This record gives sequence, structure tokens and C-alpha cells, in this order.
Amino acid sequence: MVVAFVAIAKSVGQQCLKRSKPYSNSYFSGYGVQTWKFQSHRTLILQSASESVKLERLSDSDSGILEVKLDRPEARNAIGKDMLRGLRQAFEAVSNERSANVLMICSSVPKVFCAGADLKERKTMILSEVQDFVSTLRSTFSYLEALHIPTIAAIEGIALGGGLEMAMSCDIRICGEDAVMGLPETGLAIIPGAGGTQRLPRLVGKSIAKDIIFTGRKISGKDAGSIGLVNYCVPAGEARLKALELARDINLKGPLALRMAKRAIDQGVEVDTESGLALEWDCYEQLLDTKDRLEGLAAFAERRKPQYKGE
Repeated sequence: MVVAFVAIAKSVGQQCLKRSKPYSNSYFSGYGVQTWKFQSHRTLILQSASESVKLERLSDSDSGILEVKLDRPEARNAIGKDMLRGLRQAFEAVSNERSANVLMICSSVPKVFCAGADLKERKTMILSEVQDFVSTLRSTFSYLEALHIPTIAAIEGIALGGGLEMAMSCDIRICGEDAVMGLPETGLAIIPGAGGTQRLPRLVGKSIAKDIIFTGRKISGKDAGSIGLVNYCVPAGEARLKALELARDINLKGPLALRMAKRAIDQGVEVDTESGLALEWDCYEQLLDTKDRLEGLAAFAERRKPQYKGE
């Protein structure tokens, strides 16, 4: 059974709330129509521009949860041009999927999240190609960061360079104890170019970020948890299970409330407190005249689980 989705549908947040898309679709030209196939009764698979990136939509009780899977075992999920195209297409499809409430990013490759950029491919590029690639990588991760739904990175094994930068673009990070993270770019006489110098200090503080970037040292899963780089550090092999547990919890909440909470937090931390409070009220006010708010009150009064519809 094949179901076609035309990727021009506006998100629930765009229809019900006053918001704008984070970035122009010019980053993602050429991906007008997305084709999905039933893999089983549990999931739908997006036929990506790249065989290295798969987008699954969970169904049944997990409807509303999407999962991007990285699958390039021969290169430890290193990001080359082909994989980058797949990531761009997958994130755009998530943005256009009206039923999406939460996104997980995981790896199908054992003991590997993402090794960073494909340096073997990088060696074959001329200067202008390197500039274009890094610019597109940066804009792709910014697009991921600005998605209107909560995003979770499940890190098992290595997450280096661009791999860690992708994880830091997510709202929540979960790692296994044997995970190894780092930004080793200074050892190659460059700096992190896809957001690492900006997102890392915002997560762990300026001093720790300088230590990690200046030395290029690797960080264990436990150390990542202690410095606040990840939200949860779990036994090795259990990061995806924890991510799914968290996604299921988030998926039960009001979809419009999740979008407004993310907007209030992400935009609020960039301004002074007074401006942040005004932003919070604007987000709160947009939720007052929604069916979901009334459903939440009714469910509380009737002592039952709410059935939110994103309306």
C-alpha cells in the first residue's frame, strides 16, 4: 500500500497559531512530493533522497512520534553530500507533517551515532564546494533546531564534530554510558562550523566549551551528563529506549502547548526577562481559545485521560 503526501501542507501550528516557518524552503528545493510506504502495521517509511537517512512514522498508540534513522555503516554515519540531502529532505518532511508531535533522531549502526563530516569526500572538494557544504550543513541544523515540535537525539557510541553538532541542535539529548562525544576540529586546523561554537557554550557554559573545543578532547557519556551536555545518560544500548519512553510521555501532552512552550523557551532565553515574559504571555494567550484547552479541563474534571487533537 502506498500513500503519497504532497509536502505543501502547513503545520498544525501554522493553521491554528500565528507563527512563521523558521527558514525559507529555498534550502530544500526539489523535494515537493514525498512518498511513504507501509513497512508494517507499526511504521511508515519516507523514501528519502538518500539511502543513508530513513524517516519512520510510528503508528497505533505511538501515532504522532516520528523517527529519523541514520544508516551509513560503511562510513560510521559520516555526513557526505548524499546524506546531507537526505537529512534536509527528512527535516522538511517533519516540518510539513501535520500529525507530528515529537521527533527522535537515532542510528541504525551499532555503537555509532554520527562520526561527523565525511573527510574522505571533503578531500576531493574544491574550496567553493567546501564552503557550500558547510553552509548547507549549518542551515540544515538550524532548520532542525527551529522545528516547531520537540526533538530528541539518542546517542550510542561516537558523536563527533558534525554528529555532535546535530545532536546539540535537538531539544533533548540522551546517551549511552559508552558514548564518546567531542568537537575535534581544531586538530584539523579548523573550528566547528555547523553551530558547535555557539550551541556548546549555551549548553555547558563558556569556560567548559572553550576547554572542549580548544583541546578537541573526547567526552564520555557520564561526563557529558555531569556537565549538562546531555539530559540523560543510560546504560549502553538503552538510549533509544529512553528516547522512546520520553517521546511517548511528550506525545500525551497538548500538541499546541508543546509548540508554544518551545517557542517561549527558545526565543525567551535570547532576550531580557521583561521581554521574555511578554513573549510567554503571547504564547499563553494563543492557547486560550483552543479546543484542546477545554478538553484538558473536561478530562481533569471527569478523571480521564485527555484526547488532544491539536485544535
